[in-house]
Amino acid sequence: MTTSPDVLPPRNETEQLRQQLLQAQRLSSVGELASSVAHEFNNILTTVINYAKIGLRAGGDDPTVKQAFEKILKGGQRAAGIASGMLGYARSSTTQRTLVDLVALTEEVLTLTEKDLAKHRIRLDKRFVGRPKVPAVAGQIEQILINLIINARQAMPDGGRLLIEVRENRPGQTADIRIADTGTGIAPEKLRKIFDPFFTTKNPDESGHGGTGLGLSVCRQIIEQHHGRIRVESVVGKGSTFTVKLPLTVEE
Repeated sequence: MTTSPDVLPPRNETEQLRQQLLQAQRLSSVGELASSVAHEFNNILTTVINYAKIGLRAGGDDPTVKQAFEKILKGGQRAAGIASGMLGYARSSTTQRTLVDLVALTEEVLTLTEKDLAKHRIRLDKRFVGRPKVPAVAGQIEQILINLIINARQAMPDGGRLLIEVRENRPGQTADIRIADTGTGIAPEKLRKIFDPFFTTKNPDESGHGGTGLGLSVCRQIIEQHHGRIRVESVVGKGSTFTVKLPLTVEE
């Protein structure tokens, strides 16, 4: 009796399934941020409405009018920045690589996440050394950053400190992104498995939702597609550091 060899799905079907998985993970990350972004918009829109009323009551060359509309402009620009960043992340489906400014991209991601971090009593420290630009799919790099930041926040249930560092590493010809938290850390026996599909260290949160075990697996997949690599160091009770290294030039 003979057995038939395993039949693998056609390459185009495999690619389609991979894209569906990436999009599913993207939507999961957006869901994590939705409530924080809504709260941020409430604060901004309250400022816009209140100062608009002041502007309507004032008249002529009254300096109050100028100040009111300056506040409106500032609030409106902030709202537009958040909306642009959020919509760009959620809707980005292109796989075309462009030269991406990692500092600017990181700042956009932090615009989306800073309110969530503050809500959980996490102090954010930023460190930018140089202005590295890498050939990348911007939406996918955003996905990696948001995933790692959310993971870091969840590892600090009682608050803590989060360091985001972007550095140009010319000797190594890479751009390095380092995300370091002061959280619970990861046990050595689990550290070896964290990039395996469907492996998760997360317990259900207050909403009843735990980890899918796909976040870090997808992150590594994206990084490897960009010819980069990801490294993790962790000490139980002291925190974890994830370092993403992306090439500064296209690798053939």
